[in-house]
Amino acid sequence: MVGGATGALGRAVVLDLSRRGHRVVAVGRAAADVPGASWTLTADLGAREGAEAVFREVEAIGEVEAVVNVAGGFASGSVVAGADTVLHEMLAVNLETAWWSCRAAAPLLARHGGGAIVNVASRSALGPVRGAAAYAISKSAVLRLTELLAAELAPSRVRVNAILPGVIATAANREALPPERLAAAVPPGDVAAVIAFLISDAAWPISGALIPTSGWS
Repeated sequence: MVGGATGALGRAVVLDLSRRGHRVVAVGRAAADVPGASWTLTADLGAREGAEAVFREVEAIGEVEAVVNVAGGFASGSVVAGADTVLHEMLAVNLETAWWSCRAAAPLLARHGGGAIVNVASRSALGPVRGAAAYAISKSAVLRLTELLAAELAPSRVRVNAILPGVIATAANREALPPERLAAAVPPGDVAAVIAFLISDAAWPISGALIPTSGWS
């Protein structure tokens, strides 16, 4: 299951996994065609009911072996001067989507003998980010969620890791950012390849890892 599958990175993940032979359930907040998806579902993973409904449908389709939580968003703003609602918005879209998805998925993965979860955090989670305080805080929370889940789910042989991208070379970023910021941007397909490795059997010893995928940026 790939949550946030209608964004640039989500689409790249779905396509990469499908090319590797996986059957992928692509989940987005709005209906959209996602190349490579075997099934597409529309749901709000930031709500418990939405996440639980998704995994009931996934379980009806077949055994779930991996979950990739790509869903997220960005908003600028400082601690002092940011909008009053920005912290809630960032926690909702970045942390709660992963939180509820992981809670709904974990029992299914454990029941089937194990599996893998990959959360998409951000390089911004590692230290102070001027002008994006709420975003950085919400992504830092994703790191702690990943580490805690890795410890909780180890007895069930469920691996939980996070990737930390920097600037990704998406169409939206190419329009919004100056050329110097894009010079070292990482293509979505290259980030997707790291995710594919983390859910593969070859990555079985890796759990609780926070893996930078920001290239030289």
